[in-house]
Amino acid sequence: MYLEISDPMDYHVALYIRLSKEDECEGPSQSVTNQQSLLDDFVKKHRLSVYDTYIDDGFSGTNFDRPAFQRMIADIEAKKVNMVITKDLSRLGRDYIMTGHYMERYFPEKRVRYISLLDGIDTGIESSANDITPFRAIMNDMYAKDISKKIKSVKRDKQRKGQFIGGKPMYGYKMHPTEKNKIVIDEEVAPIVRRIFSMALDGISCRKIATTLNNEGIPTPATYANLPVGNPGPYTGLWSSERISDMLQNETYIGNMVQGRMVKVNYKSKKCLRQPREKWVIVENTHEPLVDRETFQKVRLLVESRKHTRSRTYDFLLKGLICCHECGYPLATLNRKNAAGEERLFFVCHTYQRFTKAGVCSCHSIKEKTVTDAVIAKVRQLCAAYLDPAILFPIARKAVEEASAADSTESEIQSLGTRIETITANLDRMYMDKLAGILCEADFQRIYLKVKADRAKLEEQLRILEKKKESPTKVEDESRALVQRFIDKACASRELLVSLIERIELSEDKQIYIIFRFKQLDSPAFGA
Repeated sequence: MYLEISDPMDYHVALYIRLSKEDECEGPSQSVTNQQSLLDDFVKKHRLSVYDTYIDDGFSGTNFDRPAFQRMIADIEAKKVNMVITKDLSRLGRDYIMTGHYMERYFPEKRVRYISLLDGIDTGIESSANDITPFRAIMNDMYAKDISKKIKSVKRDKQRKGQFIGGKPMYGYKMHPTEKNKIVIDEEVAPIVRRIFSMALDGISCRKIATTLNNEGIPTPATYANLPVGNPGPYTGLWSSERISDMLQNETYIGNMVQGRMVKVNYKSKKCLRQPREKWVIVENTHEPLVDRETFQKVRLLVESRKHTRSRTYDFLLKGLICCHECGYPLATLNRKNAAGEERLFFVCHTYQRFTKAGVCSCHSIKEKTVTDAVIAKVRQLCAAYLDPAILFPIARKAVEEASAADSTESEIQSLGTRIETITANLDRMYMDKLAGILCEADFQRIYLKVKADRAKLEEQLRILEKKKESPTKVEDESRALVQRFIDKACASRELLVSLIERIELSEDKQIYIIFRFKQLDSPAFGA
């Protein structure tokens, strides 16, 4: 099938093996052992030196973020490997775009020779098998897409039958010890779920319930299930009002199987999208309920009634820019009245606001105006060098002169004079028509008043233009005023601040840190 490799000692070979669950259905020929045996026979026959064998067992070919594959890529980057051998092209991958990237671009750029045994592909020689490689990659991709559709169809069918197909059951339940796809009550945490519903029924808010559970040190659902945390933050390991609200509205607790709330974008991506409620798969009476339906309905009504009580928002200059220096989360705003009864906005740490008693962060309370004024003053100070009046003045003077010239042209004065004379002549003719009996008194009065008012407006415009012509505008004064107005207001512009500033951080000791988008503007922290 292959030409003899004339210089086997020049190569350091990587044997790559991959097996996924969908590949297992093709039969034992795809097993790791079978692939290993086939590759070993080839390297022995051609007297090749194997640097390492890379095995990804249980990983889909549509995703190239596989541990062994990435380790092989790292060895290629380190120039430890210059030949890759697989059983067939689908072992390398089933995503035709990424497979083509490695075949057509990455391997040639890194001077890596690729061989696929069963497909007859060898990038080290000229072969017709190499020319149809893109089509093989597309066929492998189509196979993965077809398998994905079949698996999705099977899962959807199980969902409609009320069988649980998720990874972890809802908090308060666990997998049945003997029956597959069935959940039962987890007696260890079931009392906590019932207590949450009882507290909600007594009118306690979701935030208060979360605070109570945090104070008592009760593990969150994620902590209890030992779920990994991708990006730990100040909220990690703490109950939140959102978590409580979600539990109180989940029909799983009344014996209904609720699935399909999230769906993957496609078979190539791990990203999931939240589905609208009408697309959820809900099957009633599939398992033992934790709370009765009457309690659940009352609690749901209580939660729904509170949804719009906190919908008020406030607009301020630093909105979306200011964050807590300690925890990194955006600062919240509170509206409070002072001694005179006037409303004032205050900044406060949102983390502290949500988890006050947990001691995750501190208050950071300060007037919004105090911080805004300090930021504007600092920005104005730093930008002073870039707002030089000497540079701006010629530009402003030119603009004022053009505007002045446009307003006092001789042609406009002549045009207005001509229109006034025409209207006056029309009034004379109308008066003669009235005397001759052609125009009745009522029509004459109506038309006369309207035309007279139009003439008065034109006469007023003419007087203004003639006055400007007689007394020329003080261009110098207007230009200087324009420049000063720009300098005073530019730094207080929301558009300018967003363009200049990436982030503003406020510390507990009222120090302000401004992170500019342009590093030459960076400065040390300053007090509010």
